[in-house]
This record gives sequence, C-alpha cells and structure tokens, in this order.
Amino acid sequence: MRDLAALVVLAVQAARAAARVHRDGLGRVQQVDVKSSPTDVVTEVDREAERVIVDTILAVRPDDAILGEEATDRTGRTAVRWIVDPLDGTTNYLYRYPAFGVSIGIEVDGEIAAGVVHDSARDRVYTGIVGAGAACNGAPIRVRDDATLATALVATGFQPIPARRSWQGEVLARLLPRIRDVRRGGSAAIDLCGVASGQLDAFYEAGLAEWDMAAGTAIVRAAGGIVTMLKRAAPPTPLLVAGGPRLVEPLLDLLREAGALDGGT
Repeated sequence: MRDLAALVVLAVQAARAAARVHRDGLGRVQQVDVKSSPTDVVTEVDREAERVIVDTILAVRPDDAILGEEATDRTGRTAVRWIVDPLDGTTNYLYRYPAFGVSIGIEVDGEIAAGVVHDSARDRVYTGIVGAGAACNGAPIRVRDDATLATALVATGFQPIPARRSWQGEVLARLLPRIRDVRRGGSAAIDLCGVASGQLDAFYEAGLAEWDMAAGTAIVRAAGGIVTMLKRAAPPTPLLVAGGPRLVEPLLDLLREAGALDGGT
C-alpha cells in the first residue's frame, strides 16, 4: 500500500502541472481540431497537458507503461500502467464552463488500483486507493448509500456521434420518470468523483474509453461505492454504472428496462 501511496503522490504532482496548463490556456485556445465528429474536439491544451503529465511521470518512473488519450501509448517493463486523460471535458473548457479536469488512473498487474482527478476549474484534487479510502483536497469522502431509485440524483453523459446520442436520449427519456432527477456535467471523471463524494447518487454512461473512467472508477471504489461494467452487443460499449452499494443493482435493472443494453449504432 505504501508503494501505491507514492504513485498517487506522483499522479497528484502530474495532475497539478497539467491543471496549470489548463489555467494558462483558458480563453486563449488557438487550435481546435475534431476527432470522431464535429462535436468531438481536441486542442493544443489537451496535447500540452498530456506532454507535461508524461514528462512528470517518466522523470521518476521511466520504465512504466503509459496510455494517454492524445496518442501516448508506451509499453513498460514494470507492473504499473498510467491511464491518462489530460483534459476531460474539452468542450466545457472551450466554453469556460466549470467542469473540466485531469484524470490519471493507476493500473497495477492489470487491475485499476488507484486514481487522481484534478478538477481544474474548482481546484479540487480527488484521490483514491482501492481498499484504502478516498479524499478530496485531503479530506475523506464516501459515497451516499441511502437513496432509492425514486430519490436518486443520477448523472450521465452522451457520445459525440449523433446516432448514438439519439439512442442515449431515448434511454434517458425512459429513465427520467423513475428517478429524482438527472445531471449532465460533461466530464465523466468529475461526475464519478461526484458519486464518490456524495454529491451524486449514481452515474452511468455507455461508450467511455479507458482514460475517461480509469481514475474515477478507482476513486468511487475507494470511497465505498460499486462500479459495474457490462459489455453491450453494439456500440457504444461498455455500459458503466457507478453508485452506492444498494443502488447499483436497481439502477442496472432500470437501465435494462429502458433499453440501455440493447440498441445503439
């Protein structure tokens, strides 16, 4: 566990450096490119933040593997792999909407063991080691576990491809009458930290990449929550559901009823 704690300290250092890149570039982005669709954007800030994170990690641990959203894919010679989203919530960032941050998951022997999410807009640093607890700015956090479906505040997100967004909207329309309300923040990493800290009862989304969810799932589990991932037959896949231990299974059942494990394109 001491080794994991040292890895988390390094991840916090790397995330803080990337968050400074975010702050320095806010409102001054010069280049915006698109990836899978016109709404799926990437900027020079994403790329510079990833470079800073990779450089910070390799300066201390040059033999580790690193996977980053913006093209980093290094093989390693240790049991540790870092899974990096240098700017989760790029669209929010472009609009200066305060829900964007850095996500760094730490995988050991093929299992997500720890994570760090730096909410750059609010300067909140979430950390978690599975089995050892989670914190926000050093203060312990824990999931809420007292909600029923009818009283659950649930967050979700949507894919950038229009046909998939349409299907996800249909699922949400069936879900919404059965829960308290829904939130759509635009950053899966920060939404997962909202679950871990009790600001949300649950989160679900289909089609997230490893870098979107690695750190956040570790923090939810470290905070006493449950994270379930189910493979879907058609894209977007997988379906991730996170929440308090008593809520995840009922929410999964409701999502099945709503067609979240069917359809898509």
